[in-house]
Amino acid sequence: MSTATSIRQTAIFKASPHEVYEALIDSKKHSEFTGSEASISRAFGGRFSTWDGYAEGKNLEFVPDEKIVQTWRASDWPEGYYSKVTFMLALVASGTLLTFYQTDVPDEFKKEIARGWREYYRQPLKRYLEK
Repeated sequence: MSTATSIRQTAIFKASPHEVYEALIDSKKHSEFTGSEASISRAFGGRFSTWDGYAEGKNLEFVPDEKIVQTWRASDWPEGYYSKVTFMLALVASGTLLTFYQTDVPDEFKKEIARGWREYYRQPLKRYLEK
């Protein structure tokens, strides 16, 4: 594996921080907006699995309606290799600003992972929250 890199993306949703937070952390809502199976523990140190097992990891920090931090890995990454994802939520005039960071992404996966967050998370989440 080559070196690691980071991804940073932002989006504004016409929804409250609570609605965005719940869509990301609630197994049923997450499954609804992605159209795939999700199992997400709400416990510190609890595990999660999303996209029918494609992504999995562990919860590191929760600040309800403000912040989610998790270890994260894709099933096609080297065994045992994890990145770290952080979702920051802030109330803005038009709804919620979501700032997403992912660190320690293997360079060879950066383009695919960045596109995946846009196409398979951000866009479906926007449709789900703004319906």
